[in-house]
Amino acid sequence: LPVRKKSRTFYSAEQLEELEKMFQEDHYPDNEKRREIAAVVGVTPQRIMVWFQNRRAKWRKTEKLSVKGNKKHSASAALSAPLVS
Repeated sequence: LPVRKKSRTFYSAEQLEELEKMFQEDHYPDNEKRREIAAVVGVTPQRIMVWFQNRRAKWRKTEKLSVKGNKKHSASAALSAPLVS
């Protein structure tokens, strides 16, 4: 039998707001916390686990980009700064 892929879960604005609030509190909720979040949001704990995995990946990506941007900015600022002798 072919393996069926899980259909995509779509979240409402209210669900996303709750998930983002929980993410600000804790990036790595344990099993019990995931069950609590799932009950509040109205999806399975498995979906909560996947949402947090994806959200952490997005968070790491934005952190990496902001660090890169800050390095470029400080390097270009240092290059364009006038030399004082």
